[in-house]
Amino acid sequence: MHLTKKGEYALRTLIRLGIAQRQGKDVVSVSNLAEGENLPFKFIENILQELRLAGYVESKRGKEGGCRLAKPQVEITIGEVVRLIDGRLAPIGCASETDYERCTCPDEHHCGLRMLMIDVRNAIAQILDRYTLADVVSVTLRKMERDGVQLPFEAESEKPAKSKTTQRVTKPSRVRHADPLDGFLTLLTKPQNPL
Repeated sequence: MHLTKKGEYALRTLIRLGIAQRQGKDVVSVSNLAEGENLPFKFIENILQELRLAGYVESKRGKEGGCRLAKPQVEITIGEVVRLIDGRLAPIGCASETDYERCTCPDEHHCGLRMLMIDVRNAIAQILDRYTLADVVSVTLRKMERDGVQLPFEAESEKPAKSKTTQRVTKPSRVRHADPLDGFLTLLTKPQNPL
């Protein structure tokens, strides 16, 4: 499975809309989504159109318009969004349940590569279909709070007042590698630290 830029941007957009919803923000403008995730505006518009047609987001017109989630976050699995945008989860066509393609192997039923790739597909599907947008939003917010990163839709009145004690707020830094201990499942299973 290869997540395309379009698939990545769609998921990042949905996560941002989920964060906005969790923070009580009714709608988010397309420009705010694009700017907040550092994504191309036109690309986000096209992705939002596709997500709207599939029933994941809805638009609100007018001066205070924008978009919002059209379904509850717990009803949106990551796997269904990936399949919508990028198609099959299987690394090769002959291992796909939803987008099967005959391969050139002379004996597909006894092909070791196909059997291995079916297991890879199953493992990917098991993770992506198990977790919902609500799960990802929860873990994302928890990590941001843990790391002292300012939440994206924090209202002015909710921002912590400056006090005499200096509370260090860290800016997100550029990640140079993918630390296995920074994965979603690791963060999901770690107990929450009370503030």
